[in-house]
Amino acid sequence: MSTAAMRCQAGYSFVEILVTAALAAIVLAGLSGVSTTLARSRTVHQATAERLEQAQFALADMTGALRRSSRLVLPLADDPATAWAENPRQETVGAGDPGAVLAFALDATVDRNGDGYADADNDHDGRVDEDWPADMNDDGVNGIGGIDDNGNGSADLPKPAVPDDDESGGNGSPHQDEDPLDGLDNDGDGSIDEDPGADMNGDGAPGIAGIDDDGDGATDEGSVDDDDEDGLVDEDWLDTVVYFLAGSTLMKRVPVPWDTDGDSSVTGADYVETAIAEDVEYFAVERRVVPGARYDSVTVTLRYVASAELDALEVSATARVGAGQ
Repeated sequence: MSTAAMRCQAGYSFVEILVTAALAAIVLAGLSGVSTTLARSRTVHQATAERLEQAQFALADMTGALRRSSRLVLPLADDPATAWAENPRQETVGAGDPGAVLAFALDATVDRNGDGYADADNDHDGRVDEDWPADMNDDGVNGIGGIDDNGNGSADLPKPAVPDDDESGGNGSPHQDEDPLDGLDNDGDGSIDEDPGADMNGDGAPGIAGIDDDGDGATDEGSVDDDDEDGLVDEDWLDTVVYFLAGSTLMKRVPVPWDTDGDSSVTGADYVETAIAEDVEYFAVERRVVPGARYDSVTVTLRYVASAELDALEVSATARVGAGQ
């Protein structure tokens, strides 16, 4: 019998079996590594997709609401008299920046409690934002509560007898109620109509001087602070939507027509806050003048924190105030 025939009859040697087993183990280990890599890749891909979806949602929420707004509040326009620029507001988490913020008037179609009146129609007369108090958003503090309005590093300085809506001067300063609603930059700070008094247009008369504002046949009747001549004063403030960072969380503050602070009244200090994005590393808002346009545009940027598995993600979008009205 030949040697080859004898080997065929005897089967594989022990050494051959060991070699085969070793090769199989190597192949299986390789396949296991491929499987683990694929699983990790799927996890990273899913996390990246979720982060991008969150970023796109946050941008759409901000720019969509801005397009439906009638008034941009923050950032302010740049003031040439200061050593910093007010119109871009940017914040990197942990860097000690004054804080990025986007604030604008609430969409006049929003009715969160379903009572048939716009939430921004505080006195339920069918009109919106027509009779501001000297503290134009009626929240009891200078500017917007908890926000550094002009980017100088301070927020909510002690409220003087005359509120300072743009926080341009602080307590005891003459820079209060210095910019009435007349379409002009009365104080030369680059912003227009950002700090009116209770007599919103500053003409010293109820409503518009010499005009029958409410169509009742009488002209300039009532208090000088009765801007709509309806017999009430300061009853319809500016309801302000605010976006800002709290740590690495992007927050949205929305005014509501019910009591949230427990003082048994509804004012501009009543609002709800919700988180719309997590793990944000950088938030920036830039106000840009649009030549010939009625309203400015705003560019918003979000950058997300890089991790061991995810690269940093940066997204941005631009919207013009009031473009969707």
